[in-house]
Amino acid sequence: MAKKSGVCAFCGRKASEVRLLIQGIDGEICDSCAEQAHLIVKEQFGDGRKEYTPSGVTLKKPAEIKKFLDQYVIGQDDAKRTLAVAVYNHYKRISQKVESDEVEIEKSNIILVGETGTGKTLLARTIAKMLNVPFAIADATVLTEAGYVGEDVENILVKLLQAADYDVAATERGIVFIDEIDKIARKSDNPSITRDVSGEGVQQAMLKLLEGSVVNVPPQGGRKHPEQKMIAVNTKDILFIAGGAFDGIERLIAARKRTNVIGYGSGGNEAIDKDNMLQYLSPADLKKYGLIPEIVGRLPVITHLNPLDEEALKRILVEPKNALVKQFQKLFAMDKINLIIKDEVLDFVVEKAIEFKVGARGLRSIMEAILNDAMFEMPSDINATQLIVDRAYAEEKLEKSGLQKLHVGD
Repeated sequence: MAKKSGVCAFCGRKASEVRLLIQGIDGEICDSCAEQAHLIVKEQFGDGRKEYTPSGVTLKKPAEIKKFLDQYVIGQDDAKRTLAVAVYNHYKRISQKVESDEVEIEKSNIILVGETGTGKTLLARTIAKMLNVPFAIADATVLTEAGYVGEDVENILVKLLQAADYDVAATERGIVFIDEIDKIARKSDNPSITRDVSGEGVQQAMLKLLEGSVVNVPPQGGRKHPEQKMIAVNTKDILFIAGGAFDGIERLIAARKRTNVIGYGSGGNEAIDKDNMLQYLSPADLKKYGLIPEIVGRLPVITHLNPLDEEALKRILVEPKNALVKQFQKLFAMDKINLIIKDEVLDFVVEKAIEFKVGARGLRSIMEAILNDAMFEMPSDINATQLIVDRAYAEEKLEKSGLQKLHVGD
């Protein structure tokens, strides 16, 4: 063992200036430097309970993920639990140290099926926010096969790369939400022998992203800059969450469950909830709808979102951390105006959202229409300190906005 020097090899302090000097083979380290080194290691690799956490990802246990989602998304407990488990397992998989004798865990991409405005995009966005990973939303309706007018499938990764500030390592552990995936379903259940620019061909092109492969991504996107240098992105560890309303899929589920057969005992002993057929969704229904088997196989985690009833819509207005009412109250408070929205107004907004069939996404449009005049006039009024919104005020402003007439005419 080396002779004691009485000085810390890291900070240079003498034994008389520290509480403890720890002897090593080639020198000594003081207790303060040892503690700092421990903190650095802990920050870099986490403690024993976070051995699965990939670098840069804030990963929680499934129950903690669901608890976080509960703060931002009302209801949809089944979807939250399924997402929490899938996301947790995905990021454990990323950190897996693959060796020749180990079992390699396959990727579990997710598909969310539910009516418009039930929270598909919000769930995906909130999970990305919690994990602190890059997040991008891609609209499947604008995608086409390579060589056709429209966006190439690779452009999905351009958005993720931009969200990660062109950090490839961060991009390769991000989350992509592919919206309106039902719109690229093939038009018949029979495989096409010709190119289907808007449907089956796009699904085929999307396969290599979902299954995990190295994709050359144009950093500026599109075909406008053919001279641009491509960036290689490995999609092996990117989590893909696909969402769609799949209008009419309930009929396919009903046919499979034989709920359309008239007569006692036609559906067996199982009690069928005809108001929420999506809860019986299976991969076979998605294939029957028009997703090719290969796509369904690469989106193995399937979950549904329940239709939102009046109670859920009302809770969405007031309960989440970023609830709409809280947002508008904060906007008015920035102009030193106290906004009070009566409970009867919330009931009115919910009634209109259900009447217009716009789900939670339409709540903001209705609230904006009701409060727009006040948001225009009151900031210039030095005497304005409070706005009380009752049902009569809300009905008058919505009528004036023309929003109601627009939906009545649809």
